[in-house]
Amino acid sequence: MMRKITIAVDGYSSCGKSTLSNDLAHKLGYSYIDTGAMYRAVTLHCMEEKIISEHKFSEEGIIAELPHIKLDFVVSEISGKAEIYIHGRNIEQAIRTLEVASLVSHVSAIHEVRVQMVHLQREMGKKGGVVMDGRDIGTTVFPHAELKIFMTANEDIRIQRRKLEMEEKGIKVTAEEVRKNIHQRDMDDTTRKESPLRQAEDAVVLDNSNLTREEQLDLALRWSVERGAKLL
Repeated sequence: MMRKITIAVDGYSSCGKSTLSNDLAHKLGYSYIDTGAMYRAVTLHCMEEKIISEHKFSEEGIIAELPHIKLDFVVSEISGKAEIYIHGRNIEQAIRTLEVASLVSHVSAIHEVRVQMVHLQREMGKKGGVVMDGRDIGTTVFPHAELKIFMTANEDIRIQRRKLEMEEKGIKVTAEEVRKNIHQRDMDDTTRKESPLRQAEDAVVLDNSNLTREEQLDLALRWSVERGAKLL
């Protein structure tokens, strides 16, 4: 039986990485893993445990809490998407707030956090047949992935997408609040010491500013087949 390939999807926030990755995994019969959700889950947990907040940030407290955090992905019977759970509780919606978004880059920059998350991610994807998205999948987690996609989009498009996503979840937010958050996330992600966001040398760039969901999927499917994936 032919080994299934590994697909790494990296890129800036609000570029549609999770949408493409989930669609691609579904078409190929692969597992989809949203690594950004893992870092958000750690952030949310530490917020709930009062370890961090807008006015408080205890790196030592986060590191001490890591052994007690149990993360899982469960495929929703309703949406068909893999949703993240912590200690058996579905937190897919809870991790999508601006409060979590404003702290997650700082949490994900901690060496011990990244070491643990990368270990979990490699375990999840070591047999292939996985589409994994994040910030450092093609450069750090799976540097030898058969297909690496680096996603980008026009800033105004990213702002519109993030604002709509949050409003659909019942979260009221202004375009300016979203713009500031995206600017800060980009700065934090590209300048952090631990595994900064950067395009892998052998990645293919997907700018989906003017592409429909179907068009970007068709493009990614073509690249996947070229690198050995088999369509269902």
